Amino acid sequence: LNSKLKKSFLILFFKMGAKVSRNDYDWSYTEEPHATRRNLILKKHPEIAALFGFDHAFVYVVTCIVITQFIFCYLLKDSDWTLIFLQAYFSGGLYNHALMLAVHEIAHNAAFGNCKPLWNRLFGIFANFPIPLPFSVSFKKYHIEHHRYMGEEVLDTDVPTLFEARLFTNSFRKLIWLFFQPFFYAFRPLVIYRKAVSDLEIVNFIVQMTVNYFVIQYFGWKSFTFLILSMILSMGIHPTAGHFISEHYVFKPGQETYSYYGPLNLVTFNVGYHVEHHDFPFIPGVRLPLVRKIAPEYYDHLMHHESWIWVLWKFVFDPAVGPYARIKRPARVPLDHSATNYFTDYVAILKRIAKWFRLAVYPSCPVPTEVH
Repeated sequence: LNSKLKKSFLILFFKMGAKVSRNDYDWSYTEEPHATRRNLILKKHPEIAALFGFDHAFVYVVTCIVITQFIFCYLLKDSDWTLIFLQAYFSGGLYNHALMLAVHEIAHNAAFGNCKPLWNRLFGIFANFPIPLPFSVSFKKYHIEHHRYMGEEVLDTDVPTLFEARLFTNSFRKLIWLFFQPFFYAFRPLVIYRKAVSDLEIVNFIVQMTVNYFVIQYFGWKSFTFLILSMILSMGIHPTAGHFISEHYVFKPGQETYSYYGPLNLVTFNVGYHVEHHDFPFIPGVRLPLVRKIAPEYYDHLMHHESWIWVLWKFVFDPAVGPYARIKRPARVPLDHSATNYFTDYVAILKRIAKWFRLAVYPSCPVPTEVH
């Protein structure tokens, strides 16, 4: 029986469904379009600049979502495994994905504005609490390059690797790829573009492992499993996960970014307004619909999506759509493997202040020099 099952799976993996019609990415040798669009739109509609800034309600909304997920943890600690699975998909998955997209907003400093980068990073660590994988700080350093070098080889880790594109080439394999999408998103940057670990990433890791420990200690393994399942299921075959495909996979030749104007924007911080977001990454999600309203001539003619479920269906069963269906560019700049260390800078400033204070209070007392 086991050998028959293995044989059936292999047949499905290699044969089931239409084979993708692409054998390479769509290569482009021009710059990404959004910087040019931004300048044109601001020149014609300078009032859009008033939308820049941060969302004052954002911190409270995210805090409520974090608390709600932990309430679910408490309520499910003694529940049946079937209920835990269903809750993880239908409610926990929704809240979990909302928090992932909150981390995306925080990467653009939507919590406290561009003047308080450290506050934004620390709040991102807080938003990460119900998501067992410590990813908030790491996400920012890769995501900013996705905007700056969109589609550029290696620099944009949102683009599937050649290994993924060559392996997942029929409907069944693409379905498998969707299911394991959380793992590809998590580990792709570590494989193709490894950066130095920053101090805040270490803090993010330690804090998240501590949160995970307390969830297991006080709520139990069922509650922790609920959080794990919420994370995995919400990024795989789940309606909200449709945005991963809808944003940049080519559904119309020549168009690189697509918006989604359906109802799930209400629970995903308007991430569906993705063309608008790439045009103006420092406008918070809550104000992105106003961009389209002010400058409809730049958006109404573009192809857009009305259903993320339809996008997932199209990805699996349309031979023209698959991991190769991305616009790609040669890299313009060398890879930057460095890390931004916030605390190192703050410690240096504190040392300087301490030195000045010591000289002010004890002017005759020499400051000891470091012995190497």
